[in-house]
Amino acid sequence: MKRELLQHRAGGNECYALDADRLVVMLRTGYDVNAVELCYGDPFSAGIMGGAESWSGDKLKMEPECDLEYQRMWSAVVVPQYKRCKYYFEIHGEDETVYLLEDGCYTKEKMELPGKKQQCFFFPWMNPSDIAVTPDWVGDTVWYQIFPDRFCNGGTGQKPDYIKPWKTGKVSYMDVYGGDIGGIRKKIPYLAELGITGIYLTPVFLSNSNHKYNINDYTKIDPIFGTEEEMCLMIKEAHEAGIRIMLDAVFNHCGTGFAPWRDVWEKGTKSPYYDWFFLNKWPLTKKDYDTRKGSFYSFAFYGQMPKLNTNNPQVVKYLTGLCRHWVNDWQVDGIRFDVGNEVSHSFLKHLRRELKTDNPEIYLLGEIWHDSLEWLKGDEYDSVMNYPFAQSINDFYVDPLMTAEQFSHQINRCYHLYSRQMNRVLFNLLDSHDTERLYTRVGDIGQFYQQLTLLFTMAGSPCIYYGTEIAMEGGFDPDCRRCMPWDEIEKGTYEDRSTMVKRLIALRKEFAAAKEEKIDWHCDSAQPRLVHYEKKSDRDGFGVMLNGAKEAVRVEAGGEILFSYGYEDEMLQKGGTVIYQIYRTSDLSNVRI
Repeated sequence: MKRELLQHRAGGNECYALDADRLVVMLRTGYDVNAVELCYGDPFSAGIMGGAESWSGDKLKMEPECDLEYQRMWSAVVVPQYKRCKYYFEIHGEDETVYLLEDGCYTKEKMELPGKKQQCFFFPWMNPSDIAVTPDWVGDTVWYQIFPDRFCNGGTGQKPDYIKPWKTGKVSYMDVYGGDIGGIRKKIPYLAELGITGIYLTPVFLSNSNHKYNINDYTKIDPIFGTEEEMCLMIKEAHEAGIRIMLDAVFNHCGTGFAPWRDVWEKGTKSPYYDWFFLNKWPLTKKDYDTRKGSFYSFAFYGQMPKLNTNNPQVVKYLTGLCRHWVNDWQVDGIRFDVGNEVSHSFLKHLRRELKTDNPEIYLLGEIWHDSLEWLKGDEYDSVMNYPFAQSINDFYVDPLMTAEQFSHQINRCYHLYSRQMNRVLFNLLDSHDTERLYTRVGDIGQFYQQLTLLFTMAGSPCIYYGTEIAMEGGFDPDCRRCMPWDEIEKGTYEDRSTMVKRLIALRKEFAAAKEEKIDWHCDSAQPRLVHYEKKSDRDGFGVMLNGAKEAVRVEAGGEILFSYGYEDEMLQKGGTVIYQIYRTSDLSNVRI
């Protein structure tokens, strides 16, 4: 048995409270392990530790959870009667049995040594305040990200003379096209028809850029977009249409027009706002705006975006007040935190307590591109933008040597970084204002539908970027921020594409299995680039097949065809997709697509 592959640590995502009653326990082993039993019980069942008592627990068979590249995950869910748990693992291979405890592997003889103090794993107490709780509604939400300046010009707001005429095709970095809140209001029926139930807005506050990530006044809607009254009306109308709203909070940094920064620039160390920022020298000159020289800290090396000190109590109070205003007065449903891994943990903990008191169902989303366990322990963010998921999908398409089995390992890894309650609300996306657009990246409409199929059939909360429903093109920033081609959309130019996306969204909303975390992979060595998996719930089940090979393959769908592209007479073409029904207790005929 490969003992070096036996891994477990009490806490984190390997032993955690799923809710007030249930404790999830996970174990990693090599593939040479045949069975695992969890020996668990109350640590005080035999008396107070330290005496002569002999502790023994109950045994529970652990189930194989999924396969990773070199390891297998095993899981068990137990219900500790007194909210605490002591445990170890009994691990069975072909020729031996070992016992994994906190201080390493034991043999049977070592377990039975007289006087030996067994260093069992220990979960001390399922404290209610430490249990991660995420908003129930998020897993059922289909998000639509809007970059306001490029979505729709509704004729509201104050339009300066540098606004450019609306256009299709490439744009320049500094262009402003006049999209506004009125345009979003105008298109709420369009989004509802598409099946969208959540809008994520990039920043809307006063700024001298088109993207608004360098905010100069957090208390004012940018006049180009409209007014606070129009914002509240847009949120109200969206809610009436069954669509929730998430704002973008840029709290890592501000713009150079932000009043406290201007005050510091003028008064230096005498400014009451001097400690609102991370300044390393004074005085500052314009030459110091290249922050590689270390004069002050900024977002990346952009001196036009000075970094806010979210350790400062005054900054914490100011930013918390902003969020409470959005939640209580505007009735927003979620807040996305830009550069969410650079604001302080102490600030996020404080902010969560305040906002969850006001609205326990508010959704707090961090922009973090990598492993984010430190922020997802239940006392900071509810979720993060799941870029590892997007990257894993992308890797399968750019690496022709990656097999479907290897791809399954990558997706399984993404779903075992965090707890199950976090997985239910992970913000899954394939592109955004920070990336090249999906269709441009894949360059093939078949692969485009394949990736969207993966997005809409996995656990989490899926998001599409504005224009994805028509396979809108665009390279990296600023090209990914093109104007929405409404004239062409209204002429029906992209109706075939948007209809396909509507079908996928409808399936997502109708099939409970789409939201399930468990994935049953069916990997066939004879067809190494055929991605085949099934998803099942108590209510329904479906299967998905995606052909990633260079040639057509013969496959047999196991039931009624729910969605397909490039599939006919049991032949799945290159780039082809088929979703088939396994079982279902409800009728799909009443779904509008």
